[in-house]
Amino acid sequence: MAMAARPFRYLLAHNGGLALALIMMSWWIGGAKAEIREMEVQSDARSIIPFDEFGFTRWGGLELNVTGIAFSSSSSSEAADDLDLSQLGFFLSTRDAWLHVLQQLQDLDITCALQSDLVHVVYSFDRLSPPPNPSGVPVARATSFRFAVNLTDSPGQFTLVFANCLPTLRVSMDVRSAMFNRPDPSDPSSRAYLSAGSAALPLLYSLLFFAYAALAVVWAAALIRRRRSAFAIHYFMLAVIILKALNLLCEAEDKSYIERTGSAHGWDVLFYIFSFLKGISLFTLIVLIGTGWSFLKPYLQDREKKVLMAVIPLQVVANIAQVAIDESGPYARDWVTWRQLFLLVDVVCCCAILFPIVWSIKNLREAARTDGKAAVNLMKLTLFRQYYVVVICYIYFTRVVVYALITITSYQYLWTSVFAGELATLAFYVFTGYKFRPEAHNPYFAIDDEEEEAAAEALKLDDEFEL
Repeated sequence: MAMAARPFRYLLAHNGGLALALIMMSWWIGGAKAEIREMEVQSDARSIIPFDEFGFTRWGGLELNVTGIAFSSSSSSEAADDLDLSQLGFFLSTRDAWLHVLQQLQDLDITCALQSDLVHVVYSFDRLSPPPNPSGVPVARATSFRFAVNLTDSPGQFTLVFANCLPTLRVSMDVRSAMFNRPDPSDPSSRAYLSAGSAALPLLYSLLFFAYAALAVVWAAALIRRRRSAFAIHYFMLAVIILKALNLLCEAEDKSYIERTGSAHGWDVLFYIFSFLKGISLFTLIVLIGTGWSFLKPYLQDREKKVLMAVIPLQVVANIAQVAIDESGPYARDWVTWRQLFLLVDVVCCCAILFPIVWSIKNLREAARTDGKAAVNLMKLTLFRQYYVVVICYIYFTRVVVYALITITSYQYLWTSVFAGELATLAFYVFTGYKFRPEAHNPYFAIDDEEEEAAAEALKLDDEFEL
């Protein structure tokens, strides 16, 4: 039992990042799909292994099937038969409860998370030990178990966690977990495998698909009516809208199948494909608009090409990280690494796409002083400044505000953070299309002398303000 005593500082020192993964895992929208999961743990000595997070209603349940349980110890003096298996097991915990458990461990009120009365112990491994046998014939310890529990009195957002409070012990096992809610409490066979906060997502994504499909039709009609004034960038915008619509359709079907069966049935593959194409095309579009390609100039400068050549591979890495995060889950040893990589690459991409817009603003300001078309360049300058501000607001909202909504919103309404992010994205698409729509009569060239003089004065005041 002395080996089981583990102070809080050892818990963090032994595995600092993953010990707090239970708190961190909720930072990712869709990071844990809460479907039926099959996970393999191989010779793992981590003290805390979070598996999956799920929002239970008043009629929720958990099925846990664990096979191939094996132990190995780094201490030669510790025999496998002498292990205190009450120090190993699965439990359910909320984020708030886990914070208090960490405090209990720090204050040495308890030596193992399984001893806390703040968590719901699902199964402790001391139940694997065989019962006393009067005949004296040795009975082997069980290496598997199957356990089901109904959570009718405990609605809330819970995480299934495995605790190993024996520092030198390594655990191997195959875990199959299924967490669900019952839409019809009177029917034990009715199950919904989506978390309570995600139950509205299939309908939400379906409605968004129709919104983008309608937007694509409107944009295609505008290109047909004004095809003489449409540039290549406008057709690329249409492709981006179509890819976004297909991505939402696949995500709607993905969530719908998971809700009914616990499995995506291949829709997740299509979702990843269109998510990859949508991500690359959107970042490429912002870079091309920022450079003024097609509708201001038919070429890209070397530095602008370098930005594109940097953004595209980074988006490939970001999508690989997204697949690794979604498919492995927080139980994987490298889950936190993949998540940190995704956040880093996303931040770098968001910063990189701002440079072409800044360069265009600088070039237009310099051109206004030399080519004698102050009004034309002032209008272009104003447009790019507006777009620069909108891109920053879009990035800030979808990366910061949406994250804040996740942390403060009740688990039952987590879908609202997804809705807020998608609504901001839709508004960004509409703004971009409206501001850079094809025009039959370019207003940049319909400028009289008075407007030229007013524009020149405005540019002069603008220079003085910057100084």
